[in-house]
Amino acid sequence: MTELLASEITLPTAALGPVNPLPPLAGDLGLDKTADLAAAPSQMRDQAAYGRVATLAPYLMQDGYGRKRTMQSHPALVLANERLRATFLPGLGGRLWSLVDVVTGRELLYRNPIHQPANLGLRNAWLAGGVEWNIGTIGHTPLTCEPLHAARVTAEDGSPVLRLYEFERMRRVIYQLDVHLPPGSARLYVHVRITNPNEDEVPIYWWSNIAVPQTGDTRVFAPADRTWNYSYDNVLRHEPIAPRASEPGAASREGTIADISYPARFTDAADFFFDLGRDATPWIAAVEADGTGLAQLSTDRLTGRKLFRWGTGPGGRRWQEWLSGPLPNPAGGYAEIQAGLADTQFEHLPMPPGAVWEWTEAYQGIDVTPGVAAGPWQDGRDHIGAALADAAAELAHVYASAQRTALLPPNEMLPAGSGWGALESALRVRSGEADVDTAATPFTPDTLGADQAPWLELLETG
Repeated sequence: MTELLASEITLPTAALGPVNPLPPLAGDLGLDKTADLAAAPSQMRDQAAYGRVATLAPYLMQDGYGRKRTMQSHPALVLANERLRATFLPGLGGRLWSLVDVVTGRELLYRNPIHQPANLGLRNAWLAGGVEWNIGTIGHTPLTCEPLHAARVTAEDGSPVLRLYEFERMRRVIYQLDVHLPPGSARLYVHVRITNPNEDEVPIYWWSNIAVPQTGDTRVFAPADRTWNYSYDNVLRHEPIAPRASEPGAASREGTIADISYPARFTDAADFFFDLGRDATPWIAAVEADGTGLAQLSTDRLTGRKLFRWGTGPGGRRWQEWLSGPLPNPAGGYAEIQAGLADTQFEHLPMPPGAVWEWTEAYQGIDVTPGVAAGPWQDGRDHIGAALADAAAELAHVYASAQRTALLPPNEMLPAGSGWGALESALRVRSGEADVDTAATPFTPDTLGADQAPWLELLETG
């Protein structure tokens, strides 16, 4: 039996503080990543040059937080069955904060013990842990510290579905997440739907950022042989993931075998975008030496996969301590495994006018033969890929059902997001554009608030 319950979590919390009233008209020189892409194929270079923004407007900066933390409660929505318990924070971008294997009691994600904003988001404030849903432009979503609309929907099997949705103001699109946890299932399914209601093409960016616990033995696998390596020296390199000693590119700058699949065994921070083939179901997994860990897979629209490591140097350690509190050991903390629409995070994709893009992601615990993760990387990759074959086969069935559910109206509205969707709806009704207020994603006038009041007055009175 699946239940959807309202709850709360209490954490040492640094208050977000007021929004900066000064519009970011000058832009931010660090807003978009840049790199030497000479080694990249022409399509990647073209998509990296497309869709760049000069400013975060119409968003305002969130830079009023401090470091003083007090115990505070955060609204939570819990979707649980006999196998899994998933906790979402609708007030913080709908972040999946925790995913617990009920049978073993094991936390599958990195669940941050504190709430401490840091200047890593597009609007400055950002927090670590769980799964973050990134849309808008290159970087951490402008809605990561904002509330999303939440609703209860009923799936075809009669079980409750958690719907999270919002209007993204930079690209003027609607995005919707329908979270399914079928009775008895050991997989959490997140069906994502992006709608472009505009008469023009818009650049789209999406990455699901998944924080996983890290030890010295944590190893990351994906169905690839090479990665696009961005090590913050402004050069994108195409390199082997785990070359054998005799292979070209096997030696790192330190002269050791450059097996990047162990995030806790390097001192420097780096991004590794796995060069996936297009013939298999996209997946990524973080696995410990005992064979346990987390796997994420998806239908084939979400083609990108990435490993981000902080590194064990002083900078990476200090960042993690600020974001999450004291680390138990130098190899501790977390790493991120990620899934996106493009091959790298330098790129935007062109979304045609009126288009709808959908995909389904699956999150599950993994328990493979002990020792597999510590053996040859290629053997571990193939072993884990075979272990996920059943999940990949089931995705097609879940995707078809989730597409139909995504069109259903909510049975019950839960915590409300912003009033910007309702303001956009009023604007579009007046201008004759396609409305963003639909049966599945209602943006109702009762959500309008003080932030929208002067704009609504301007719209109504001129």
